[in-house]
Parts: sequence; C-alpha cells; structure tokens
Amino acid sequence: MGENLARQLAYGIFNAPIRPFPYPHIYVENIFPKEVYARLQENIPHPDAMIPIEQARSVRGYKERFVLDISSPMETVTDEQRAFWREMRDVLLGGGIRNVFLNKFKAQIQERLSQMVGAALYDESLLVEDITRYALGPHTDAPPKVITVLFYLPPDNSQIHLGTSLYMPKDPARRCPGGPHYKFDEFDRVATMPFAPNSMFAFVKNDLSFHGVEPVTDPDVKRWLLLYDIRVRMPAVQPAPVAPDTVTTA
Repeated sequence: MGENLARQLAYGIFNAPIRPFPYPHIYVENIFPKEVYARLQENIPHPDAMIPIEQARSVRGYKERFVLDISSPMETVTDEQRAFWREMRDVLLGGGIRNVFLNKFKAQIQERLSQMVGAALYDESLLVEDITRYALGPHTDAPPKVITVLFYLPPDNSQIHLGTSLYMPKDPARRCPGGPHYKFDEFDRVATMPFAPNSMFAFVKNDLSFHGVEPVTDPDVKRWLLLYDIRVRMPAVQPAPVAPDTVTTA
C-alpha cells in the first residue's frame, strides 16, 4: 500500500467539500481503492480477537464496543491479518495523513491550536466492532480531540442506516467542551451519515460537534469501522506565552 495509498486517500480528502453546518465535516464515498477495500474486508479479524474498549482506553460506558489497536503488537490476530493492519498503520500513522487533515481543516482549527501554547499533535487508530444494542448519545468528543475520522467498513449496503448522526441541542445556548453523553430527547437529529461500504466521515471537534449513534435494534449486528483521531497533548508545565505559530506536531 504505502505512499500510493496515502496519495489516493489524500485525493479523496482534499477534494471533498466541507459541509459547514451544524459544524465542519466531510463525507467521502469510495475512500479506499477498490482492491484495498477488498483486502480490508478479507482481513477483518474474528470477533474473539477484539477486546472491550474499556481495556484499551480509559473510557467508560461503551460495553458494546470492541477494538483492536493497530499500533499494538496485535497478538490476537493471524499472521496475515497482522501484516495487513501493520501496512494500514504505517499509512495512517506515518504523519502524512495527519498533515492532510490538518491542512484540509486548517481554517477551522487554526484559532483553537494557536491558543494552545506548547501543544503537540499526535494521532491514533483503532479497528472497531460495535455489536447489537449499541447506541451513543449526543456528545462532542473528549477535549483532547482535534479531528475525528471514521472509515465505515460494512461488507454491503444492508447497514446503511447505522451511520453517525449529527445533532443540534434544543437549547440553542448549550455548548460542551467535551466529556458527557446526553439524552437523545434533548437534541434534534439533523443528519445521519450513510453507513455505506468504503465511505468516510470526518469532522472538526468543537463545542458544538454533537454526534452519536441512534440505538441499534437490528438483530445480530456487527458494525465495523476504523477510527482515526488527531489529538492534542499539552505539556505538564505550561510555558510562558509565545507567538501563535509555535504549535508543533509530534
């Protein structure tokens, strides 16, 4: 895959129109080349290879979400699967894709980053399996998030209705810096991204980036996706204020 795949992903990301409402986001169809998506489907691990996200990350309340950290040794998968996901890891976490997203959403995140003296950016990626009864109340994502990317990985169009929904609070004054999940009835759902094969949804995290997943009632659902996040890490000791262009990536 390597550099060629990175360039093909960059093509889809850079040429996607930014949808500004209710917060900046993009949706891209056929994000991976056809042959890469076929290989990806062939290398979806057995569910037994996945672990609860609460074991992999310091999060709570996601009992129906199981993950594989593709930057880990991945000892629970087959040799062939491990080789494939290492290739994918190298493409996503090599720095190039991070720069693509940062440039794509530069205007939307510049002010936020310029206020974070001494901040460093980093990225991470998890393969995710959500199972039946999964639901995710409206939330804006954790405060360290800068950009959230979801590559949807269903085998066909039978799960098209299971995509991420975008919400607006019924109280127009509500803002959230990140953390809590809210009740669905406190929000209006304004759109749902189609959970289509080989598609991608990405958005800029801010105080209004409310999103979630409507309760899944379909029987025996396995909802596969690849998460890619860009996050900010603040220094333990805050340095003295300096010029805004000192934000670095790491």
